[in-house]
Amino acid sequence: MKLVFKLVFFCMILVSCNTPRTTFDYDAQTNFDNYKTYQLFPDFKTDMSQLDEKRIINSIDHFTRQGGLALAEENPNLYINVYTEKFQEQSNNTLGVGVGSGGGNVGVGVSGGIPLGGPKDYVRFIIDFIDVEKDALVWKAEVEVKFNYNANPDQRQALFDKVFAKALAAYPPKK
Repeated sequence: MKLVFKLVFFCMILVSCNTPRTTFDYDAQTNFDNYKTYQLFPDFKTDMSQLDEKRIINSIDHFTRQGGLALAEENPNLYINVYTEKFQEQSNNTLGVGVGSGGGNVGVGVSGGIPLGGPKDYVRFIIDFIDVEKDALVWKAEVEVKFNYNANPDQRQALFDKVFAKALAAYPPKK
């Protein structure tokens, strides 16, 4: 019985982790070794609050340095742009209720599901790396993560750090 309890507890912890869902794409013909510097896209606007946008920029700066890119004062190799899309998903958790009766060789039953919890808020981050000289998209990441609008500033920065660490861990792409 203790083993079952431990297994259920472990599964609950695993499911409750806010692991970002991430996808990547890039131009296979591009030599990413040529990119050393970046700037934010001139019309950089994430559709998040100014405070969250500042946190996003902090995360970008931190994790691009780890990927070998430096912020350029002028003449960057790459522009980095971030779009955000906010959406909600309904909870998949339901409570099943059933009523049945039977007698003789006949049985009748009715059941239904009662949804538990409300919709969950998510944000999709779309991160584009654009070759400045060619004016062409060369690398892209999309990250979806559950978002808590009531989170405090430290929790928000930690979430953005998690998102950009996950996304920029795949830059430059390994061929």
